[in-house]
Amino acid sequence: MPNDLISTDPIVAQNFYLEIDGENIILSGVSGLDVEHDVVTIQQNGPTGRMQIVKTRGNTQKAPDLTITRMAPSDAMADPIWKWFIAIRDKGLTMDRASARKNGSIVLYDTSFVEIGRFNFIKGWPSKIATDAVSTESSEAVKETITLVIERLDRVK
Repeated sequence: MPNDLISTDPIVAQNFYLEIDGENIILSGVSGLDVEHDVVTIQQNGPTGRMQIVKTRGNTQKAPDLTITRMAPSDAMADPIWKWFIAIRDKGLTMDRASARKNGSIVLYDTSFVEIGRFNFIKGWPSKIATDAVSTESSEAVKETITLVIERLDRVK
């Protein structure tokens, strides 16, 4: 008997990549793919004198921070994300705003590696790079967690 509840293959969480201004970035995880609008709450009194609350969607779209996880590069000074972060740290965002903020996409694939989803972000920049703790008791690869502040996130596919 066919399954009528699931007629297509699911999106597999491990099939994705990140592209920033045309450059593919190798990574192990992305979170913060939240598309959300501000909600305006209006309070008013009804005919019985009791307060009523009405919620309505506002026009402002909230932009989340994207969190990217990847293996720490062995040569951070040659890494494009570290170069980008250092340039912003040293020059600020206001000096050369156009080159400091970049656009990109998180692309999702199905189980046969066909693109089935795409989140485009606009005017992002790295605000934080956190490197895992190191220990003589661990043999795991050191990872970095990068926070990208963005102005807009759109699901386009």
